[in-house]
Amino acid sequence: MIRVAVADDQVLIRLGLRVLLDAEPDMELVGEAADGGEAVELVRREHPDVVLMDVRMPVLDGIEALRTLTADERLAGTRVVMLTTFELDEYVFESLRAGASGFLIKDTDPAELLRAVRVVAAGESLLSPAVTRRLIDEFTAKPASGGRPHPALGSLTQREREIVSLVAEGLSNEEIADRLVVSPATARTHVSRAMIKLHARDRAQLVVIAYQSGLAGGAR
Repeated sequence: MIRVAVADDQVLIRLGLRVLLDAEPDMELVGEAADGGEAVELVRREHPDVVLMDVRMPVLDGIEALRTLTADERLAGTRVVMLTTFELDEYVFESLRAGASGFLIKDTDPAELLRAVRVVAAGESLLSPAVTRRLIDEFTAKPASGGRPHPALGSLTQREREIVSLVAEGLSNEEIADRLVVSPATARTHVSRAMIKLHARDRAQLVVIAYQSGLAGGAR
C-alpha cells in the first residue's frame, strides 16, 4: 500500500486528490495539510511514502517545507513531489535542488498523476525532457551557489562518473545502456551504486549533484 499525504492551500485541489487517491486499491491518503507548517507536522506524524506538495502556500511555502523534511533523517524514505501551475515554474529548479523527487502540473491527467505516484514510490524521479533541458540551461548559466564538488565524488569509479553525467543529460537506463554498449541491468547497477555513494535520494537529486560537482554541463 502506497501511503500518500497531500499539502495544498486550495480546498478543491485537496478534494480532487482525495477522491482520486481513495479510489485506488493500492493507495491510502493518510492526511491533508492546508499550508507548509501543517505539511511538516503531518509528514513527521504519518511518515507517508509520497507527499504531493504545492509550491506556493501560506505560513511556510512548499520549498521551505521540503527543505525541512529532506533535512530530517527519520524521513529518508519519504519522497516529495511538488505541485506546480506551469511546467517551467521558476521554483521547480529550486525544489529539485532542495531534494524533491520531481513535480506534477496541477492539471495533469488523473491517470498520469496516479502513475507518477507509483513511479516515485518505487524510487524513480519525475523529470520531463523539457525540465531536464531547462535544468541543464539553468546550471550552465548560473551554477548553484558554491559550486563545490560533492564530498564523496572521489569514491566514484570512472565508469560511474560517466554514468552520472549521462543521467544528468536526462538519459534513461536503457538509453545509457545503448550509449555505452552495455546491458540495461549493468547500467541500472552503476546508477544505483552511484546513488548510494553520493547519498542521492533518487535520480532527480543525482542530476543536481552532477551539475553542482562539474560532472555535467560541459565540465566533466
